[in-house]
Amino acid sequence: MEAGVACKLNYPTWIRFGRKSTGSLRFDRIAKQEHKTRVVVSAHFPVQTSSNRHRSVSLEVSCSSYTNFSASTMETGSIHAPYDEALMLKNKSLEVEPYLNGHSIYLVGLMGSGKTTVGKILSHVLGYSFCDSDTLIEQEVNGMSVAEIFKLHGESFFRKKETEVLQRLSSKKQLVVSTGGGAVVRDVNWDYMQKKGIVVWLDVPLEALAQRIAAVGTHSRPLLHYEDGDPYTKALKRLSYLLEQRGKNYAKANARVSLEEIAGKLGYRDVSDLTPTEIAIEALEQIEVYLKEEDGMAIAGL
Repeated sequence: MEAGVACKLNYPTWIRFGRKSTGSLRFDRIAKQEHKTRVVVSAHFPVQTSSNRHRSVSLEVSCSSYTNFSASTMETGSIHAPYDEALMLKNKSLEVEPYLNGHSIYLVGLMGSGKTTVGKILSHVLGYSFCDSDTLIEQEVNGMSVAEIFKLHGESFFRKKETEVLQRLSSKKQLVVSTGGGAVVRDVNWDYMQKKGIVVWLDVPLEALAQRIAAVGTHSRPLLHYEDGDPYTKALKRLSYLLEQRGKNYAKANARVSLEEIAGKLGYRDVSDLTPTEIAIEALEQIEVYLKEEDGMAIAGL
């Protein structure tokens, strides 16, 4: 795909009201009767009111593709959220945009922390393009999976390719990038990510991560192959080790999104009750806090 080609997508989604109340970061949720409404969320203007009847607003998402990256790896993701969550997300994005000033967002965190899911939601609402650094690496190695790359070429080869990808992405703006769990271990990667970007750490409790990974299987996670036991035990052991090794690196992020803190704020007992949209809203909140600080404003050119 040619560089600089603009695209937009317009699609409807069915959303069921009457979903379990999840609260809000800004105001109390209003209960709604359960029925389906055809809703299309707009990225061009905020809607000030909501209705239980057939209320339609439009969703248009702009994205750009860049040279060296195919459309399949620079994309936008789908937002499947209750109407009021989607509205809150859009309104928060409008508050953050003047401070963000087109700078890219790099999501970091351990494997299974939801970087891709949250990243696609953020790219949608901001009108940014989405990239998964692992997918870009796989494309460069003849479509070989990350697990295969580790097995045939070793981790050092993979880390080198990871740095090359981040170097190229660092020259772009208006990207949301989902990075690999180990991208934070190389200092040079921080130089590239923070060159024109803001780094956001998705901080998820280890037990919740282990449950997620065990549910989908560990075969695609090469760093988990070193441990013995059932999938949950294997994942928890390795994640604990990785967090011990990388914790200080993750803490260097410009903004931290703690799922435990979000759950506490919204009155949840378990972080698994959080929706990806609620996490994305908190990410925008933390980005805004950072950019309003002196250092953040200097990076954003404000």
